Amino acid sequence: MAKYLNVEEFLEKAAQGLPIIDVRSPAEYEQAHIPSAHTLPIFDNEERAIVGTMYKKVGRIQAVQKGLELVGTKLKNFTKFALKLKSEEILVHCWRGGMRSASMAWLFETVGLKTYVLMDGYKAYRNHVLNYFDKEYKIMLLGGCTGGGKTEILQLLKEAGEQVIDLEGLANHKGSAFGSIGHAPQPSSEYFEHLIYNELVQFDPNKVIWLEDESRNIGKNFIPQGFWKTMREAPLVEIDTSYDIRLERIMRDYACFNAEELAVSILKIEKRLGFDKCQKAQEACLNGDVTFAAKICLDYYDKLYGSSLENRFPKGSTNYFKLSIDNLELDHVVPNLLKIIEEYNVSSQK
Repeated sequence: MAKYLNVEEFLEKAAQGLPIIDVRSPAEYEQAHIPSAHTLPIFDNEERAIVGTMYKKVGRIQAVQKGLELVGTKLKNFTKFALKLKSEEILVHCWRGGMRSASMAWLFETVGLKTYVLMDGYKAYRNHVLNYFDKEYKIMLLGGCTGGGKTEILQLLKEAGEQVIDLEGLANHKGSAFGSIGHAPQPSSEYFEHLIYNELVQFDPNKVIWLEDESRNIGKNFIPQGFWKTMREAPLVEIDTSYDIRLERIMRDYACFNAEELAVSILKIEKRLGFDKCQKAQEACLNGDVTFAAKICLDYYDKLYGSSLENRFPKGSTNYFKLSIDNLELDHVVPNLLKIIEEYNVSSQK
């Protein structure tokens, strides 16, 4: 007989390597899911709608009978899928720990698989994730104007063994009007939150977590409110790099993309750039002068970020630091950042 686990017990089993099977419909899974879960829907989207409608209109018994009719021919394939995972124990969940997960657990048990069901289903996992963002974290932000190499620096910190979350990488978006260029489609905001949680649970809460200073939204994805609040109160290291070096990095990262795609992205900030500047930047793009277009946009983003930084960290702030970088090479940055962390920790303890 399948055993029911609370969400903490369920996730502990998953962390030990047990496979998770999500039996919700494809649409439910696509919206968001536990990142490591396999999808094995008992009903497809249309079938789920049919059974749900029958449950509401004619009652549970008729809905269950219809469900059995729809599922009957699939049972063998369900067991084949589970057995191919090569695990004697399996984790199963549906939306709220009801009939779908119970039915699949029964089936797996009949072919000899020890099965654990998530009590209260995906809903319990979702609540667990959201509550996790209200915890206290030791965050250090990397800030600075566009083109400063913050994403590259985060990668170097990670390679050096530091705790790092690349929010833009998880969101498949660089955060600006040009952020989607060269990236796969963004996940749903719900799944984006699950990806952040998946990073956080692997970290030591007593150590610093490095993040890039971000707006609340990264493209269409939103940073969870509790976590965002902690970020806004965190100390920040501004990566101070010259205009020319930043322009060179931007050209390296974006000049390879289609001019028409770049021009469309420029149009997204027309209201803030102003009609004339927007038109000049678009024309420059389409005429092959991407550098001139980049300068117009860079000036806009510099002013925007500079104003935001001054409001958050007025002169004399003890949780604001600046690190100057005078070339494109970033290998020397990590030791300097770790030194800043050390100095900040010392001053905080006084």
